[in-house]
Amino acid sequence: MATVVLIGTLDTKGAEYQCMKDHLLAAGVAVVVVDIGVLKDPAFEPDISAAEVATAAGTTIEALRFAREGSDTRAKALAAMERGATTIVQNLRGEGRCDAILGAAGSGGGAVISGVMRTMPLGMPKLLLTTMVMNAAAYIGTRDITLMHSVTDIAGLNRFSKQIFGNAAMAVAGMTMRPDQGDSARRPLVAITMFGVTTPGVLRLQDRLHDAGFETIVFHAVGSGGRAMEQMIDEGLVDGVVDFTVSELTDEFLGGVFSAGPDRMSAAGRKGIPQVVVPGAIEVLNFGARDTVPAAFDRPDRRLIVHNPFVSAVRTSRDEAIALARIMAEKLNRAKGPTVVALPLAGFDSYQKRPDGPYIDDDADGAFCAELRRTLRPDIPCIEADLNINDTEFADLVAEIFIGMWTDRDPREGADG
Repeated sequence: MATVVLIGTLDTKGAEYQCMKDHLLAAGVAVVVVDIGVLKDPAFEPDISAAEVATAAGTTIEALRFAREGSDTRAKALAAMERGATTIVQNLRGEGRCDAILGAAGSGGGAVISGVMRTMPLGMPKLLLTTMVMNAAAYIGTRDITLMHSVTDIAGLNRFSKQIFGNAAMAVAGMTMRPDQGDSARRPLVAITMFGVTTPGVLRLQDRLHDAGFETIVFHAVGSGGRAMEQMIDEGLVDGVVDFTVSELTDEFLGGVFSAGPDRMSAAGRKGIPQVVVPGAIEVLNFGARDTVPAAFDRPDRRLIVHNPFVSAVRTSRDEAIALARIMAEKLNRAKGPTVVALPLAGFDSYQKRPDGPYIDDDADGAFCAELRRTLRPDIPCIEADLNINDTEFADLVAEIFIGMWTDRDPREGADG
């Protein structure tokens, strides 16, 4: 029998939580109720009390209770309850008593519940019923958290809210019924990064890897995608990487909107798993709508493309290209495992498709390639092809490189991760 951890503030939302608990039990799953309410006693007896949660955070429920809004007391109480609840839920997970998490809350409770959820493994069902869906990124981070809009505030039962609470409970109960994954669960999993301007190459690459017996997982290189990939690699969920699109490095370096943070292109090297790296879209600096492009990049000497109403792209300069080559080499030079760079000399994306792609700049791209060759560790192969990244032949080449690396790898590599 699957177990759902039902976590929330039973002091102010007791009736709502009792409703969800009843639906979960009726669906045939076990329930562990964790109370994180600090204002007063719960409306019904939880399995794990707010006092126990506070103790797990190294404090007491009495010390966390506050009498007025507007001070930092509430924020400190929420932070403490998040720490304590995280410890407790992780322990439940270790005991085999947490197969899914369900919570219902507004902004404060939602921050606590989603904070706990973000520490849980990918693939484990997590559903937060909330009014705060407009702040999805803040609650989800890079985790697979399902946000369900409560429509009305979570404050009382009526014929409408009962249906909403029931839907949330039944959705989580359904998520615990895992289908058999068959042979796919035993196939090596290869992470690939993709952007709209590198999609044709990635699709061909996927086909080749699938034919060779791999599964692939593709990450959209818009910041959240890169962060999610790095986390999954660190968690040991990925067996190899084809980093086909690296524009998140450019956005991190130059202040674009799709930065994945300073740790991008680091996890595969730390874990020692095979990686093939392609400078896909390395020359693309991304901003939002056309009117959000900073003045420093909105100049006649810059090539600017309105990719869609929400994304505008600026071509990097020669000096920026050289700096990015150094950044890329510095990251790859720290790799513990097999690493290969593949350079498509006829273009890093569809913006550079010959003969008249708007971002073709032989001087800047040549400087990038020369600097990458110069600064890359001598034992890291740099394989070049006079092809565009989206050419079928280039995708086939990258697939062959990765398949060869996988075949030749030492099975002990990456085992310490």
